[in-house]
Amino acid sequence: MKYMLKRMVILLVVIGFVTGITLPLQAADGATDTDSINEKLGSPIIVYGEKLTDEQKAQVRELAEVTDLESFVEYIVTGQDGAKYINGDPHANMYSSAKIVRQEEGNGLTINIVTPENITEVTSEMYANALLTAGVENATVDVVSPVKVSGHSALTGIYKAYDAEGVELDKERMELADEELGVATDLAEKEGMSQEKVSELLTEIKKQIAEQNPATKEDVEKIVKEQLDKLEISLSEADRQMLIDLFEKMRDLNIDFDKVKNQLEDLATTITDKAEELGLDAGFWEKVANFFSDFFSQLGNFFKGLFN
Repeated sequence: MKYMLKRMVILLVVIGFVTGITLPLQAADGATDTDSINEKLGSPIIVYGEKLTDEQKAQVRELAEVTDLESFVEYIVTGQDGAKYINGDPHANMYSSAKIVRQEEGNGLTINIVTPENITEVTSEMYANALLTAGVENATVDVVSPVKVSGHSALTGIYKAYDAEGVELDKERMELADEELGVATDLAEKEGMSQEKVSELLTEIKKQIAEQNPATKEDVEKIVKEQLDKLEISLSEADRQMLIDLFEKMRDLNIDFDKVKNQLEDLATTITDKAEELGLDAGFWEKVANFFSDFFSQLGNFFKGLFN
C-alpha cells in the first residue's frame, strides 16, 4: 500500500511536469513582493499594449496577479514607442504587455511568460538574452497577452517603462537587443532548431565574449564557430554570417557582458536544465511512457485486489 501511494505521488509530479509547470529563470532570494511598493527601487509597473480593450487590460491584470492596482504605475506602449526605441513601425499594433518589478542587485533577471499559448515565437530565455543585451538587470518580468502574438512588442513596453522611470537604457543597445530577438526567432524557424537550442547558442557566445574580450571581427567569428561546433549546430553560410554580424555589432558597442556574467551563467544552466526536462534527450519520452504503462498496470492490479 505504501509503495502504491509513493507511485501515485510520483505520478502527480510527472503529470505536473508534462502539463507545463514552469519555474522562473532564476530563483530570486529576497525578491521584492510584487504587491508592495519598494521605497528604494520604486513601485511595480504594468505596461499595456495600446490595442487592448478595457476588458483585455483587466484580463492582463488578473493573469499577472495584480491584486492592488493602486500600488502600481501604469503605462501604455504604442507603435510610436516602437519607432522611438527600436526603429519599429509607428503604426504597429501593440498587444503583449508586461509587469515589471525591479529587484535588488544580485537577485538577477527572472522572466515568466504567463500566457505561453499566446506568445508564439519568443521564449523566456530569448527575452532574458535580449534584455541583458539592452542593459536590463535584476528584475522580475511577467509577459502577458490575451491574444496570440509573436511577443516582440513586449520588449518595447519594458524599455518605455524604464525610460519613464528615469532608468537610462542606451538606444543602440535596445535596437540591437530587438535585432537579437529577430535573429533568435529566425534561426528557430528557418534552421529547424528548438528555441532552447537557439537560446543556448546565443548565451554561450555571450559568455565566451565576456571571457575572451575579442578585439577583432576575426576573433568574434572564431568564437561563433567554436560554439557552433561545440553544440553540434550546422547553419547555412548566410545564417552563420548573420550571427557573426550580430555579435560584431555587440563588440563595436562595447557591451560589457562580464558585468552580467553571473546572470548569463544562470541563464545557461536554466536553458540546459529546461532542455533536459523537455525531453530533448531521445530516451526521455520512452521513459515517461514506460512509467505510465507500468504505473497503470500496477494501479489496475491494486484495484482488482480490493475486490477479490
